[in-house]
Amino acid sequence: MKDQLEPAIIVIFGITGDLAGRYLLPSLYHLFKDDLLPEQVEIVGVTRRDVSVQDLLTTTELCVMESNNVCDPVVLKRMQGRLSMFKMDLDNGDDYDQLKNHLDDIETKHGICMNRLYYLSIPPSVYRPIVELLGEHKLNGSCQHSKAATRLLVEKPFGHDLASAKELIDETGKQFREEQVYRIDHYLAKETVQNILAFRLHNPIFEALWDNRYVASIDIEAKETIGIEGRTTFYEQTGALRDFVQSHLLQLLAATTMERPTSMGSDTIHATRLRLLDAIEPMPSDKVAERAVRGQYEGYRDEVHNPDSIVETFAAVRLYIQNSRWEDTPVTIRTGKTLNEKTTTINVTFKHPEGTTHHPNVLTFAVQPREGINLDLYVKRPGFDNEMQAVPMDFRYERNFSDTNGHPNAYERVLVDAVRGDRTLFATGDEVLASWRILQSIIEAWARDAEGLQIYRKGSTGPEFPHNQ
Repeated sequence: MKDQLEPAIIVIFGITGDLAGRYLLPSLYHLFKDDLLPEQVEIVGVTRRDVSVQDLLTTTELCVMESNNVCDPVVLKRMQGRLSMFKMDLDNGDDYDQLKNHLDDIETKHGICMNRLYYLSIPPSVYRPIVELLGEHKLNGSCQHSKAATRLLVEKPFGHDLASAKELIDETGKQFREEQVYRIDHYLAKETVQNILAFRLHNPIFEALWDNRYVASIDIEAKETIGIEGRTTFYEQTGALRDFVQSHLLQLLAATTMERPTSMGSDTIHATRLRLLDAIEPMPSDKVAERAVRGQYEGYRDEVHNPDSIVETFAAVRLYIQNSRWEDTPVTIRTGKTLNEKTTTINVTFKHPEGTTHHPNVLTFAVQPREGINLDLYVKRPGFDNEMQAVPMDFRYERNFSDTNGHPNAYERVLVDAVRGDRTLFATGDEVLASWRILQSIIEAWARDAEGLQIYRKGSTGPEFPHNQ
């Protein structure tokens, strides 16, 4: 794969922040270790204050994924040699001219035109001025010597409702073309999520059953045992519906239920995902109380110092896909914090054959932890009685692929795909807008008042979803 990667400069805005320290820098270390970056690659860390490369690397836990948490000194030295820091005032246009000169100097040193990737590892609420200044100071174009790609990587959430998302997409579009914008949803980059479509397409027995004639329901669940972990401002502005359902879980739904694409090219995958999202019925305003449930864990209001907060830390919605494949098949999405376990799963429950009352077969995609795929089958127990028992057919990555060095984590995949220009696992602007459109009536209803907000106990399974809605 390395020979597919063109020379690149990766510019990380917010390199001293939490996201870069916890995910980006450790992922870059592993990419250097596994020799998965271009021969000619440079990392430029943008910071507001004086920070040396040595200071950055010694204060970052780069090797948390290593068995002994110890970095390979040879790899560390190689990474250090490719990393430079650039101090700038993000509000000062002159500093963007200096950044452009710095990138031009790197290319001059290498004597080659290099792709430029701007990774905005900063809150989306503050990156709009940076996008504008990048464009105004010609950092959105090609390199000085010849032609090369320039790409903008941005983190979710992409807006906070349909109107703000459209405004953000339009404003970004004034400076960067849509094909230059890589909207990161790290769930799409998880190996297990990529395997959903591959599993369907390469196992005809399941693809033949993948519609409303045989599937009774689909349940997608993302549970966390932790709370908001000090992110009070972010969470008070966001809530569970925006944080997880609008982005991660609707993308999981699309990956699970989309039509068979005519090819595996990026444009075809995006178009097929978008058709599925457009087919999901936006929640009718008069059905919000029946098809959407929200909760807040005990003590949340004290944690955010807001006794009147109506922000949900648990959200569940029931959706319907209005196409011939999935019509009348209920899809339930749930997510919540401080619940009884940490897990993300997709459960596809198959129908009973007509006239039978057997237990249903359930196919489970375990996204995290213990990634894998499980199918519950029922067999007769040994003996004289016809007693049935569920037995799992169980595939686990850690067991079946024990001969490999594991699989790339989501941020490693994000970085490599961005370097090689593969947008398949990133969200397009149209997909983002379709996702907001589905949930807009819930957002509006929940913003009005606290009616229906359930307080739930930490360590519980959260509020119950009414059946048969």
